[in-house]
Amino acid sequence: MKIIDGKAVSNLIKDEIKAEVEGIISKGHKPPHLAAILVGEDGASLTYVGSKVRSCKQIGFNSTLVKLSEDIPESELLKKIQELNDNDDIDGFIVQLPLPRHINEEKVLLAIDPNKDVDGFHPTNFGKMALNMKTFIPATPYGIMELLKRYEIDTVGKHTVVIGRSHIVGRPISILMNTKGSPGDSTVTVVHSRTINIEEFTKNADIIISALGIPDFLNANMIKEGVVIIDVGISRVKDDNHPKGYVIKGDVDFESVKSKASYITPVPGGVGPMTIAMLLKNTLQSREFKS
Repeated sequence: MKIIDGKAVSNLIKDEIKAEVEGIISKGHKPPHLAAILVGEDGASLTYVGSKVRSCKQIGFNSTLVKLSEDIPESELLKKIQELNDNDDIDGFIVQLPLPRHINEEKVLLAIDPNKDVDGFHPTNFGKMALNMKTFIPATPYGIMELLKRYEIDTVGKHTVVIGRSHIVGRPISILMNTKGSPGDSTVTVVHSRTINIEEFTKNADIIISALGIPDFLNANMIKEGVVIIDVGISRVKDDNHPKGYVIKGDVDFESVKSKASYITPVPGGVGPMTIAMLLKNTLQSREFKS
């Protein structure tokens, strides 16, 4: 069993981006500028956005954090999005999800300029991805593909089972794994909460990508020897013995499956760090889309 170290790979990617930024600045151009809109005080969102801001500073990006109140009217949020669309100094931006219930998430995503949509959630970018055209790829699936590539994991002709069908991870990664090329060219099955006897599919999988959000869901009885496991799940599980009062767990029962897997991503330290790295890579690419 080999651990897929997402933290190490993400640091390598950040170093590569930093070198590109230094080259951009040396030619007299301004560094890339990433903005983030954060609505409310959700703890996980604050932590995630804070990590993005620190990463921008680390690699030489400019960054802007727009913090808005929990009760902001939808119309005001849409107005702020339009301001960022029109601001030529901003190369790319994200609206941190989830949003408060009174705001229509779909309307917000549609309001973002596709050429600045570095999250890759706009239908224009999702459609281009599905057609294998150059575009922004959602950061988490993009990070998974990069891990498979850098670890030289063979995906061609393999049976990939994706657990979960969200538009953020499950659906895009199922498309990417089926796309021509390597990584890709695999036969993909998508299973989800309504699938009957999920283990019938996972037992025959060469690669399992789990983005279900249920701690320790995938166990040793559900997999075959030599499977590659990519664990996207991240859940806080109460633990009174831990100083924080909780522990972070993935979808995969790591201890039970590690002896059967050929490669596996840990949680934390696997896919998570790659998400921010690939968001930064998308922001670097956004300069091309603006020109």
